[in-house]
Amino acid sequence: MDLTDKAAPAVAPEQGGSVAEELAYRLRQQQLAAEYGLFALRTHDTAALLQEATRVCALGLHSELCKVMEYLPDERQFVVRAGVGWKPGVVGHVRTGADLESPAGYAFRTGEPVISNHLQAETRFRTPSILVEHGVRRAVNVLIQGESKRFGVLEVDSPTEGRFTHADLAFLQGFANLLGVAIERQEAEEALRASENRTQANETLLQGALAHQEVLMREISHRVKNSLSIVAGLLSMQGRTATDPALRQALEDARSRVQTIAGVHDRLWRSDEIHSVNLAEFMGELCEELRSSARPGQTLVCDFASVSVATDQAVPLGLLANELVTNAFKYAYPDGGGEVRLSIHPGEAGCLRITACDRGAGLPPGFDAGRSRSLGMKLIATLGRQLGGEPTWECAEPGTRFLLDFLPRPGSRDKA
Repeated sequence: MDLTDKAAPAVAPEQGGSVAEELAYRLRQQQLAAEYGLFALRTHDTAALLQEATRVCALGLHSELCKVMEYLPDERQFVVRAGVGWKPGVVGHVRTGADLESPAGYAFRTGEPVISNHLQAETRFRTPSILVEHGVRRAVNVLIQGESKRFGVLEVDSPTEGRFTHADLAFLQGFANLLGVAIERQEAEEALRASENRTQANETLLQGALAHQEVLMREISHRVKNSLSIVAGLLSMQGRTATDPALRQALEDARSRVQTIAGVHDRLWRSDEIHSVNLAEFMGELCEELRSSARPGQTLVCDFASVSVATDQAVPLGLLANELVTNAFKYAYPDGGGEVRLSIHPGEAGCLRITACDRGAGLPPGFDAGRSRSLGMKLIATLGRQLGGEPTWECAEPGTRFLLDFLPRPGSRDKA
């Protein structure tokens, strides 16, 4: 997974970020979860699946330490199966208690997440020696569970002062739910491969295993969408209680963006083909949703080439289209309705060109997209770079035109 983020900083609450920076932080968490969902569907290596999960969760919570602990029934304790930030000799070897007196044990046995923001003053549980040795000050533990059994615990730790919030917990629990199904899918695939190596005689068993794998793949998508919807709901609740109109609008914009990610992800996995999508069909559905949420007098005209693009390009494409259309309606026609045109067609050198244009107020004097402090403009720039292109803004006289050329990647299938 390539999760390099060149966008404006997404600052966690404990780091004193502004409202816009914290919203970018929450949005980034959901992008990480969605992108990991794609990775989980494409990898066939359980060790890589677990290791990548720890890396992404540490990145998502701005922490140095993260680990996956697998429960060993015969030993009645955990083993650190994967992790980042730990001293040599920890991953694959260190055992920790799984009883109710330990944070991880409590989360595993009760299914309830555990946040400990002040381990030095913790009275509910004993602090595991591995955390003391690494100077950990705060930790959060959540259960990893598949459809049929509990695997272990996902834990993020930090040696810095601060706090893990309930929004962080929603991200981590949703991620753990996704990981649990992904692990179970891996086990089903391994059982299937072993069965194929042994014999081809039992066709019914093979078909059943394949059907079970398909169910698990759909469940991964379902859990990602649910996780995103939880965060959208949290933002909506915060918006309703906000008294500052600017903050209320910022929270509503963030909720809309997270909900768009959920919708995009849902549309991707309702398709029979998981490696690529038909651009015209995928973007056409998204535009219908944008039309349904437009105000009276606002018109969206769409035109897309019928070509295939890789699934991991469809996510930023959908988000980019959402930002371009909503920004155009908001700023090009502040006093009423108007028309926005959105198209994607083949350009030069095998590229696809995204064009969004309006006939509204036009660009403000001295406009510089690179210096804009608008979260929407920063997201557009970031999404453009994720697609491998450089956004261009032009005066259309009247109105504004946005252009972006990017090279489509065909969907590919990893070899088992």
